[in-house]
Amino acid sequence: MTSIFPTMPTRLDLVNAVLRRLREPEVDSVDENSYSKLIGDLVNDAKTLVETAWDWSALRTTLTVTTLEGVFSYTLTGSQNNIKELNVINDTSNTSMSYQTQKWFDEKYLMEDVVSGSPLYFTYNGIRSGTGDTKIDVYPKPDGAYTLRFNCVIRKDDLNFDGSFLYIPAPPVVHLAVALAARERGETGGTSASEYFTIANKYLSDAIAIDAAKHPEEVIFYTP
Repeated sequence: MTSIFPTMPTRLDLVNAVLRRLREPEVDSVDENSYSKLIGDLVNDAKTLVETAWDWSALRTTLTVTTLEGVFSYTLTGSQNNIKELNVINDTSNTSMSYQTQKWFDEKYLMEDVVSGSPLYFTYNGIRSGTGDTKIDVYPKPDGAYTLRFNCVIRKDDLNFDGSFLYIPAPPVVHLAVALAARERGETGGTSASEYFTIANKYLSDAIAIDAAKHPEEVIFYTP
């Protein structure tokens, strides 16, 4: 069955899809009136909830860092303090990198003789002022140029413009926004807000099941 949503619907597409389900007139811009602005906010609320429900394939990417000799702190450019790493590879040395705590790093750099070499460990250490991107420390301290690949999930910013694209599946976002709008105004012409939330959850679970089939190893529990 062909979806009624574009492959990558815009903020305006999503708002109008919600308005139709609420028996409201469509708009030419999300900022056209106060109610369409409210729906735009609810769409973003729904988007955030759906994005955090699963590590969507559409949000997966790779951020690359190239180290410098003697420098142990780096910025993950583009991460926007909204990153979840899936795995980290030292591509130059062909080794996996492991997470360690900030306390562990403090001990290595402040209480012991610092070892230099190919990075094997990383930790998060705040954000970069001005960009908001996540900062990391690595250990051992690099003794040269190494390419580090962060395979990760990065949730998107809010949809702030009519033409802003949605990357994750649209149906659960639209139906959750309808549920939020129905709860906000208290009447929906025959369907209760609780029923709308049930419908939205069904769309969400189906979308997760479809996307999870691309990564079956992530939904299998392995005993130690």
